[in-house]
Amino acid sequence: MLKNFLKIAYRNLLRSKGFSALNISGLAIGMASAMLILLWVQDEFSYDNFYPNNDRLMVAWNRDKWDSEIKCWSSTPKILGPTVKKDMPEVEKETRVNWGDNLLMTVGEKKLTIHGTCVDPDFLTMFGFPFIYGDTKTALNDPTSIVLTHKMAVKLFGSDDAVGKVIKVDNKNNYKVSAVIKDMPGNSRFGDYEFLLPWAFMKANGNDDSSWGNNSTMNYIQLKQNVSLDAINKKISDITIKHEGPTASTHVFLYPLGKMRLYSDFKNGLPSGGRIETVKVFSIIAIFILLIACINFMNLSTARSEKRAKEVGIRKVAGALKQSLIAQFLAESIIIALIAGILALGIVAISLPAFNTLTYKQMAVGYGSIYFWLTFIGFIIFTGILAGSYPAFFLSSFKPVSVLKGAFKKAHALVTPRKVLVVMQFTFAIILIISTVIVEQQIKYAQERENGYNRNNLVYVFMAGDIEKNYEVIKSDLMGQGIATSISKTSSPITQSWSNTWGYEWKGKPANDKTIINDFCSDGNLVKTTGMTIIQGRDIDLKKYPGDSTSAILNEACVKAMGFKNPLGQVIKNGADYQIVGVVKDFIIESPYDPIRPIVIRGPKGWFNVIHIKLNGNATTAQNIAGMEKVFKHYNPEYPFEYHFTDKEYAQKFDDEKLTGTLAALFGGLTILIACLGLFGLATYMAENRIKEIGVRKVLGASVAHITGLLSKDFLKLILISFVIASPVAWYAMNKWLKGYDYHTPVNWWVFAIAGITAIVIALLTISYQAIKAAVANPVRSLRTE
Repeated sequence: MLKNFLKIAYRNLLRSKGFSALNISGLAIGMASAMLILLWVQDEFSYDNFYPNNDRLMVAWNRDKWDSEIKCWSSTPKILGPTVKKDMPEVEKETRVNWGDNLLMTVGEKKLTIHGTCVDPDFLTMFGFPFIYGDTKTALNDPTSIVLTHKMAVKLFGSDDAVGKVIKVDNKNNYKVSAVIKDMPGNSRFGDYEFLLPWAFMKANGNDDSSWGNNSTMNYIQLKQNVSLDAINKKISDITIKHEGPTASTHVFLYPLGKMRLYSDFKNGLPSGGRIETVKVFSIIAIFILLIACINFMNLSTARSEKRAKEVGIRKVAGALKQSLIAQFLAESIIIALIAGILALGIVAISLPAFNTLTYKQMAVGYGSIYFWLTFIGFIIFTGILAGSYPAFFLSSFKPVSVLKGAFKKAHALVTPRKVLVVMQFTFAIILIISTVIVEQQIKYAQERENGYNRNNLVYVFMAGDIEKNYEVIKSDLMGQGIATSISKTSSPITQSWSNTWGYEWKGKPANDKTIINDFCSDGNLVKTTGMTIIQGRDIDLKKYPGDSTSAILNEACVKAMGFKNPLGQVIKNGADYQIVGVVKDFIIESPYDPIRPIVIRGPKGWFNVIHIKLNGNATTAQNIAGMEKVFKHYNPEYPFEYHFTDKEYAQKFDDEKLTGTLAALFGGLTILIACLGLFGLATYMAENRIKEIGVRKVLGASVAHITGLLSKDFLKLILISFVIASPVAWYAMNKWLKGYDYHTPVNWWVFAIAGITAIVIALLTISYQAIKAAVANPVRSLRTE
């Protein structure tokens, strides 16, 4: 029987090559699209969920009340991890992980700046990254040891067997390679780290402290077997208050590491979702794209019902049971699904590198896994049955007497399910069109928001090596050679906030005020360098005002938060007294979608990590960069020259939304393409079903335009119905999405109009071929049997 099924399926495919190609290509595109999305979804769910002890790995979080709302954040004191390991028997292991550093690694004449982090010895056993060389348990015990990834070991030493070899780190001290691990996977929060240093490196560089008020690192905790998370959270809750004193009010809680990627949003102290919402949306898109591809199969298969009706009739007369006919048609659809699936794998293989680049991931298809092939076979069978079920029951229901007498007519009721399916297709397509436009609007809306400073010709350089020591001469040379028009040393890039605190004091501050203030430091001329707008007072300038080492500038939001009516001359305190000398217009230092936080720009009595340089606009960018490189190479020869354009850094703040918009547009376009194939199939069916009616109309004098309009009218009704259904659904979904942003665009009516018009134009272009073809056909051919 199987041999017979295969033979008949093969003959039917060859008999209608064009139909078969259309059917298979539509199904292949839909399957490939679904596979790509599901790969992305699987990668998101696997993120930080593959560690050996994952069910016992926790992240320490803080919880406190500000402005009548409970806030949560994941940076905690450096002392927290060692303390809970020492004092709480429920804790098996702990490690601190700093935010990551770019350090110069020197091996002989080879110098590379690479990204890595400092951790405690338990890190390697907690997360279980595979070792190539070295001992997991002892690799980080020596304070002068370093662990490299395989890729970095090869870069530095030409071989991954680097254990025992020496690296000069940051041009200061030598560290011995104690282990080489496999490259960190992309679906890990540690995926971009290329080296691991012991926490002792932090101590040696003065970056460690025992303050319970300094929330500046990530603490990871591994619980012992069978420890209740609720029980340990009750025990750990007051640990900061116990050590910091009664003035503290911050509570600590542990949160499962496996939930951090998808469920990291908190509202009023409780988990409220997060990235999981995006994952759900794209999972739904994958399901609908596959469903739309299957709908195409149904439409195209039933459009050929006339041609296969006599085959069904003869088979039934010859004794074929309905069940065997259903099995035959399902077998055919599964064979078509198999061919489409193989093509889909090819499409995925070709497009996956570009898709990885688009999504910033390292996804791969597991061709070597038996589970992949079992899943693939199941996917094929599921798709084949889903796509072939309606045609199978539809075709097998034909009555042989009516068919063989030539009196076979398709009842009007049988058309309704197909129309419903096409409405479903275009409803989803219109929803995606609307969503794509609104996402693009939101990005544009935020991009056009006034950011408060001038990004043009503004670059920054991190203060590595001898830059800090030679800062004044570097500054003098850059200004003297006309490369820069202004320079300012700061604590962080103007596009990032590296420090915030509620520790500022000012006259009239309420006792329970916990306003979070971004802490920013400058040695002067920051307003001139960045192009900020002074509203009151002046810039910090040590040359004109030697006392400006303890001066401060506030932004508008900070003046409002502190309640100052006349801020100039007021004194604020944070370790020292700072006199306010200026107020600047609010500028964006964090997300352009969020309200601007209060910012204090402190004078030179602070800390510095970055140099901001305003390049001379009279020279080309290439000339300025070449001149900068010579100056920095002269005064900091041991380090490679690295610089960052502020406008590019600012543009990266829109990456997540751009990715969402791009994916929605990409898969929306594919959805429309697949839906048009289905519409083409329905147009073929309609023209075939009404061929004699068209012939009669032509004989009676109907024009080609009239008949074309007559056939197109039915399809336009379907598109309009789709638009009516899609509009409120898209409005609800996008309003809910936009509410996740404090600063967002309104939903405009014309977006829906554009989507509707686009759908109608695409539909008309799709059906016009079949409509015109039917309208210009010779009526003699269709009426000769009457």
